[in-house]
Amino acid sequence: EVQLAESGGGSVQAGGSLNLSCTASGFSFGDFERGWYRQGPGNECVWVAVIDVRGRLYYGAAVEGRVTISQDNAKNTLYLVMSSLKPEDTATYFCAADSDLYSWCFDFKYRGPGTQVTVSS
Repeated sequence: EVQLAESGGGSVQAGGSLNLSCTASGFSFGDFERGWYRQGPGNECVWVAVIDVRGRLYYGAAVEGRVTISQDNAKNTLYLVMSSLKPEDTATYFCAADSDLYSWCFDFKYRGPGTQVTVSS
């Protein structure tokens, strides 16, 4: 059974940090492009960070410089370290994998249920 399970969300004040994790089962992250997306209160859905099949890293403009994506192949787990958080970062963050990932959200082949991040001013 394919599953994606995120953890690490929570509530922080502006300027704070959070570390998110996403563990996959039933498939290998390494076989797909994989990354983090977020869906905000207005239901807008955008990319945060992606690792392509060659291991290259890509970051959304809204978060670049403040987040780092990484992966532990042995644990089949994706990570997102976030710092200098802003209230506008408030969203449900979820991990996703597919043969190709883009800066916009779509019907991902694999998608986790998400973890809530709330940043207060």
